[in-house]
Amino acid sequence: MTATLERNFRETQEAIATEAKRAGRQPGEIMLLAVTKSVGPQRALELAQLGQTQLGENRLPSLLAKREFFETRGVQAQWHFIGQIQRNKARKVILNSDVLHSVDTLQLIETLDRIAGEESRNVPIYLEVKLTNEELKHGFDPQDLSEAIRQAAAASNLELRGLMTMAQQPDPNGDVDDQYPEFRTLAKLAAEIEGDPQRRNAFANERVELSMGMSGDYPAAIAAGSHVVRIGSALFAGLDSQDDQSGTRQSGTSQ
Repeated sequence: MTATLERNFRETQEAIATEAKRAGRQPGEIMLLAVTKSVGPQRALELAQLGQTQLGENRLPSLLAKREFFETRGVQAQWHFIGQIQRNKARKVILNSDVLHSVDTLQLIETLDRIAGEESRNVPIYLEVKLTNEELKHGFDPQDLSEAIRQAAAASNLELRGLMTMAQQPDPNGDVDDQYPEFRTLAKLAAEIEGDPQRRNAFANERVELSMGMSGDYPAAIAAGSHVVRIGSALFAGLDSQDDQSGTRQSGTSQ
């Protein structure tokens, strides 16, 4: 286990707490979800041994490899799937994930509910909301969110936890106060939902959790009201992205 990883973990925890207090919130309101997609199983295991057992993966092969690596060593973790879920791989995702953050179509809700029932699982989910024009991002349009909530509420094998989104890269020459409007928009949507008893009742504990914010933008996400921040590169800065057990190097948007 490296001193660098331990230092990064401690500094990330402290930074989240600082941002929470700056926003007038309690640090305990915000969960750190460590995104381990860029490192191998051994590095992820080292982080779990430091106490960070909420781990996120965006590709099924990497998730399967790390989960098996942990299980053979008797280490427990909560695995969050944060990547796009292909319907033909949904069963494997369900069987190997504890929480799904990227449910982005009505058809996927139906598929997940059916498979979860067949596997006797109750699966917590977040509905992904698309608030940018970027083609590579997925999710429900805000205008379609009410129907998605209704369908998720009717799914007997799914537990609707909240909403998820990703922000686009801000204009470096733009007004700092206008950066990351997606976070404020999602928080506003959540407040509107919680103000509507029928839609609020669709969510676990009648509370809309927000999964938003990554290494480069989590302060803005926390200020807007995020409950889950997905951080990877800040935790693994200064470390090799691969280790002896990692297999292939992962690609994708930094978290």
